[in-house]
Order: sequence, then C-alpha cells, then structure tokens
Amino acid sequence: MSHTPLSKIQLNRRRLLASATGLAAGLMAPRLAVAADTIKVGILHSLSGTMAISETTLKDVMLMLIAEQNKQGGLLGKKLEPVVVDPASNWPLFAEKARELISQDKVAAVFGCWTSVSRKSVLPVFKELDNILFYPVQYEGEESQRNVFYTGAAPNQQAIPAVDYLASKDGGSVKRWVLEGTDYVYPRTTNKILEAYLKNELKVAPEDILINYTPFGFSDWQTEVSRIKAFGSAGKKTAVVSTINGDANVPFYKELGNQGIKATDIPVVAFSVGEEELAGLDTKPLVGHLAAWNYFESIKTPANLAFIKKWHAFIGNPKRTTNDPMEAHYIGFHMWVKAVEKVGSTDADKVIAALPGTQTPNLTGGTATMLANHHITKPVYIGEIRPDGQFDVVWKTKELVPGAAWSPYLPGSKDLVADWVKLNCGNYNTVTKTCGGS
Repeated sequence: MSHTPLSKIQLNRRRLLASATGLAAGLMAPRLAVAADTIKVGILHSLSGTMAISETTLKDVMLMLIAEQNKQGGLLGKKLEPVVVDPASNWPLFAEKARELISQDKVAAVFGCWTSVSRKSVLPVFKELDNILFYPVQYEGEESQRNVFYTGAAPNQQAIPAVDYLASKDGGSVKRWVLEGTDYVYPRTTNKILEAYLKNELKVAPEDILINYTPFGFSDWQTEVSRIKAFGSAGKKTAVVSTINGDANVPFYKELGNQGIKATDIPVVAFSVGEEELAGLDTKPLVGHLAAWNYFESIKTPANLAFIKKWHAFIGNPKRTTNDPMEAHYIGFHMWVKAVEKVGSTDADKVIAALPGTQTPNLTGGTATMLANHHITKPVYIGEIRPDGQFDVVWKTKELVPGAAWSPYLPGSKDLVADWVKLNCGNYNTVTKTCGGS
C-alpha cells in the first residue's frame, strides 16, 4: 500500500518508543524530571498486522498534530509528549496496551483504535482507570460510554444516508442489496440496522437481501464475488454495501475487476475504504464505485488545502493521502485541547464534563460540535472513485447531521437516548424513565 516500508515504520516506532518510555532503569530519574514538564498523549493504533494498512496513518497524523501544538507553545505551558504503542491488530492486546498507557505512562488522554472489537476490548480499562479515549472511526453505534468520545460516524451519519442515496433515482434506484462484511461486531451490527431499515422503511423483500461475512485478512474472493454476480443477474438493480475492513479489501476489489463487475452493473458503496486503502490498488477497474464518508481529500476548502500541505510537509511524501479518520483525529484533538484550556487542567473528570458543547472547525467548511451523547455533528458525502484513487463527491447532506448513539430501527434500542450532561446516562430508556447502566 502507500505506507512507509515496514522496516522504516519499525525503526521509527523504536525511536518513538525509546523517546517516550526511556531506555533503561538507569534513565528513570531524568525521565521523571522531564515528564513533570510534559503532558503525555497516548496513541493506540496498530502498526503491524491486518489493520496496519489503515491505522499507521492515524499514528502519523497524531504525531503531526502534537508537533504542531508544541510549535504553538504546547498546552497549559507544557510540551505535549506522544507515547506510541503497537497493539498489532491483536484485540486483547489493545486492552493491555491501554492499561499500560494510563497506569505506567500516565497519559492525559488516548487517541486510538479502529475496529469496534478493539474499541470494545478497551472500554472496561478506560472506565476503571477513568481516562479518555477519542475514537476516530465510523462504527455501528449502539453505544455511549462516559469515557469515550466518538469522532467517527454513527450509522445515521454514513450507512443510512448511503443506502438512501443508492435507493434514490440519483443513486440508480437499487432494489437488491448485498451486505458484505468482515466477521466482527461493526459489520454485523451495522448490517442488522441496515437489514431492518431496508425491510421496514424501504419495503425491500427478504429475498432481495443477501448477507455474507468473511474473516479478517480474507483473500480468496473468487467464489463470493461469483455469488454476488449471480445475485445481481436477477433483473433488478443490485448494489453491494461493503463493511469489509482492513487488507481484505485489496483482493476483494481486485476480484471485482477480474470478474468484470463494473460500477455501472453492480455498484459497491464502502464504509471502510478511503484514499489510503485505494493508494495501493489499480483503481482503473474500480472507477465509479462509491464510498460514504464525512470527509474526502478532494474537497477543496482553505482549511483542507492547508491541512494537506502540512501533512505532506510533515510526512515528507507528497503522495501520501489524507482520509476521513485523519480528519476525525484532527477534530477530536482540537476539541480536547480546547476543553483542557477551558478547565485549566488535564484531569479526566473535568475534561469529560467540559467537552460537550465544544466546537471546532472541520476540514470541509463546517463546524463540528461535541454533543451530550459524546458524538459529533458531521456532513455526509458520497464519493465516486476516480482513476487516480481520489473521490468525486456525487452527493452530500444539506446540513450537518448529529451523531445518534442508538438506532431507531432496532427494537432493543429505539427507546434509548444517551445524555451525559443532563441525564448522566449513556442508555436512558425514555419509556421506563430509567438508566440501563453503561
């Protein structure tokens, strides 16, 4: 893919870890002296394994944001010190590394995770140790935790608008749906919501919905793509809604090209494929396929052009792309800085209380607001893949969409709301008037 070679990543990581954690017990005294003058920020992203294709860039952008803040004088008169760990696409290891960052390294906040299974694994740690996680990736919703701030899209900010677009005349009036995902919590829950939405709201017949899951890192796509092709030959306009995650996307899209499936025949709309993933693919057979995000690199606003310029200068590579989760970290980081400055402290409880209502510009020309449910307001864009691996925006929402923690389309959550300001509850039942605990 377009990432730095593994050897260089490992070398950089060793340097970062060395600077962040000290080299030996003999260096502990000077390290502690320095630590008193810094505010540590945890970076919890996979730099190896199946998710490194997506997460390495998020580590890099956090280093850029921290360096930029330090150039502006740091925070509360102190320099920010990044502490980088590699949970290696190993979900239980995320919890172990999170505990290490909070208990040993004493970080003020953590920016990290990609997959929902990695996020779920760290939730108990952040609650127990009362620290803050900023989670930058689109996810399945059905969650609102006091210690977590969700800066990626909830289903109503990505999945539902994407389906609405495809079902519309502008999107091709799709009537048959393939829900194709990686076998873990995000695709399964998202597809559960989408299946209910398709059946109940769009009145799609059950036989016009095909659902399939494959493991992380899956590579033998010939049979499954043939099945999709056959499903799409029934005479009704068919689309694939893809929640495939990580490096399995590479052989999936290659096989679509191999079998001659064009966007004009069976369009694919992806929720986990952005500029970074496309940078490693021959995109010619994929031209016209779609992705739903809240940001695209191709959006020309002064803020985005400035961000891209800073990114290329920082990373030293004009070909490295930007993407949606990077913007989510940009938003989350600036919200955290504002909240810390507001309360004059990095104390987790004070910062958590200060974050709702915090606003910061996004990169596409609007303003992101942190809501009482710990989700943010976002625009929604549908982008069409170009030959150069970028996206042309073909549709966007007129207004910013507030992130919804709970789906109105699932029986178990339609009566739930999250409000950490007035109700101090992540799953308040509006019918029974009780908090279900979180």
